[in-house]
Amino acid sequence: MDFSLSPKLLDLQQRVRRFIADEIIPLERDPRLTPHGITEPLREELVGRARAAGLLTPHASAELGGMGLTHVEKAVVFEEAGYSHLGPSAMNIHAPDEGNIHLMEVVATHEQKQRWLKPLVEGRIRSCFSMTEPAPGAGADPSMLRTTAVRDGDHYLINGTKWFITGAEGASFTIIMAKMEDGSATMFLADMDQPGIRLERLMDSLDSSFAGGHGVLHFENLRVPAGDVLGEIGKGFRYAQIRLAPARLTHCMRWLGQARRAHDTALAYARKREAFGKRLGDHQGVGFQLADNELDLQSSRLWIWHTAWVLDQGHKGNLESSMSKVAVSEAVWRVVDRSVQILGGQGVTDETVVMRIFKDIRGFRIYDGPSEVHRHSIARKILGERS
Repeated sequence: MDFSLSPKLLDLQQRVRRFIADEIIPLERDPRLTPHGITEPLREELVGRARAAGLLTPHASAELGGMGLTHVEKAVVFEEAGYSHLGPSAMNIHAPDEGNIHLMEVVATHEQKQRWLKPLVEGRIRSCFSMTEPAPGAGADPSMLRTTAVRDGDHYLINGTKWFITGAEGASFTIIMAKMEDGSATMFLADMDQPGIRLERLMDSLDSSFAGGHGVLHFENLRVPAGDVLGEIGKGFRYAQIRLAPARLTHCMRWLGQARRAHDTALAYARKREAFGKRLGDHQGVGFQLADNELDLQSSRLWIWHTAWVLDQGHKGNLESSMSKVAVSEAVWRVVDRSVQILGGQGVTDETVVMRIFKDIRGFRIYDGPSEVHRHSIARKILGERS
């Protein structure tokens, strides 16, 4: 692998870095931030700034108005955007829209792209992905899917409950995963303003970085035209892998930026704060934590770049994606936890951004599959390879 960045990518990296520092970080204490994410007026302002800077939705294809970034290029750009918790929303590369854009570019029909994908890429609307269900429904095990879709003439009737649906409040449309009568799964596209969809409530959570929060959705006799099936009937689980393998990796990219921000904040403090006659960082206990942070940040970046390279070669990368998800989510959590410790009282108050990062990043070890589930999957694959 060639780890050097092209002059073009270096220039883009610096553009994003300056944009985040000059345009986005100053808005991090904006009163339009809520416990359930940013409000729509703030999102529109952020998106407007990215649009003016020529940095909106860079991962989308050039045909749709994006930059058509490769996975390796996304690794560089998304890390820089993630340096602020507002950066991904500003550049329209946040979850779940980023993953939905990727999936729809691959699977959607021309009509579906014009109706839903084009305005999504333009940052004019948001979306959500309705798959996770309360027990005994699908969670980390998608085979437990209980939401149903039954054919009714030229339509499908969808019934079920989804929860922890990121971005549900304010989303214009959703992608619904539902079980067919033969037990297979299918994805459906549906506008969120229909009477068959009800947002019951928003779930209070540790994180507050996702626009639209995490919602509980009920589908009651939701009538979806056959033309709004996403892809082919019965291939929902296959399409989920098209979405999830890259989406796990882009999570890693964005959160690496947040972990780097926490480390930089702790490092600046350790350089200037004095205790017991010398700089805090000169004490071995603190210095070793800073060194361990550097090790975890660099190893995370290598995991991400390697997996991105695998995807860019046209491989599915499911195993590599799972390994990266575990390695990076655990590593960045350690980085942020150490940063809190180094900052002491400032680490557990909003005197610095690190407390917020700490709360936001904890869920990453659960989102898109808990570490334990990925370890189980990895173990099965390596045991199978050696049998």
